[in-house]
Amino acid sequence: MTALLGLLLVATPWASMGDSQRADAMAHLKTLPTLRERVLEATAGFVGSPYLNSPLGEGSGHDADPLIRFDAVDCVTMIEEAIALSTAEPASLVEALNALRYEGPPAWENRLHLMEAQWLPVNVKRGLLRDVTAQYGGAQTRKVKKVLTAATWKEKGALGLALPEGKQPRGSFELDVIPSAVAAEALARAPAGLLVVVVRADRPWLVTRVSHVGVLVQGQKGPLLRHASRSFKKVVEEPVSRYLTRNLDFAQWTIEGLALFEPVLPAPSP
Repeated sequence: MTALLGLLLVATPWASMGDSQRADAMAHLKTLPTLRERVLEATAGFVGSPYLNSPLGEGSGHDADPLIRFDAVDCVTMIEEAIALSTAEPASLVEALNALRYEGPPAWENRLHLMEAQWLPVNVKRGLLRDVTAQYGGAQTRKVKKVLTAATWKEKGALGLALPEGKQPRGSFELDVIPSAVAAEALARAPAGLLVVVVRADRPWLVTRVSHVGVLVQGQKGPLLRHASRSFKKVVEEPVSRYLTRNLDFAQWTIEGLALFEPVLPAPSP
């Protein structure tokens, strides 16, 4: 497959591809040497796709949404599907996606619901992500934490997750962040394809401080955030500085900083 044909394939919306075309696009992604580059190209196929909150589920039970779909995404499922498309064979695509989203068989209580307490540390441990925040934030990087206690899980937002006690993460979960005031400048020095994790001020009654995630794109005029946006109701590419300005004005739950994670190909099994 020529490089031009590969680019045309991945620039085609995933939702408009048939099985054969999607298999060809997945094969092209695997010719790229790093998972970061693959995720960058894979998410290009979602630009313009409709935003839908929590479009994926278990197909039955508490969340009856399908295990996989390409007609709509939210911020996390766009990333998850891009990684699965970049690493799996077509016949095992659903299984690869499930492996990213769950610890154990696909079930609501096994899903990695919380970013700083579950999704990020679990996928770092699996070797699919590497925390590179300090690498690009340098001396301006600072640590923040989210503390989850039994009392947290009695708050309204936590009760809405309806997780059994044994599946409720508890403890102190730390993240490195680049402060909002210097984040756009730091991201201008970082490579495209990194995951950008939005960390907000702590609200002790909420189970997470992470409100959003997107992919870093380097544009001619500076860094862009490719993300599934609730505000724009679709996947867009937005200047990082504009995104931060829009959300810093939202003083009720302002952004404290951004964390950066690099998607990495796991080491081959022995």
